[in-house]
Amino acid sequence: MVEHTARKRAIAQRLRAAREQAGLTQGQIAKLLNMHRPTVSEIEAGRRRVSADELAMFARHYGVRPEWLLGEDEAVDLELRLAARQFEKLTPEDRQRVFEFLRSLAHGKPNQ
Repeated sequence: MVEHTARKRAIAQRLRAAREQAGLTQGQIAKLLNMHRPTVSEIEAGRRRVSADELAMFARHYGVRPEWLLGEDEAVDLELRLAARQFEKLTPEDRQRVFEFLRSLAHGKPNQ
């Protein structure tokens, strides 16, 4: 029972973190999913179960994999997703500079 509660809490926390990283409010995601905002609040608090269909819809709108929301895909990292979103906003010249910086880090050389 304790393990089930901890898993439920972890899923709820990941749902909230993914929503925040996606830049959505509870009201916005509720509208997108045709839910009431208090329902989203209950799900994120771990007080309401989320169905497999709902989980898939959350994942699609948040840009994450359902496996990550379930805690089964630890390789997916929200910080990387946030970095990718910020990277998309850069100009081509700035993207090139970021690539050069990353290459220098990978080779252990400070960027000059």
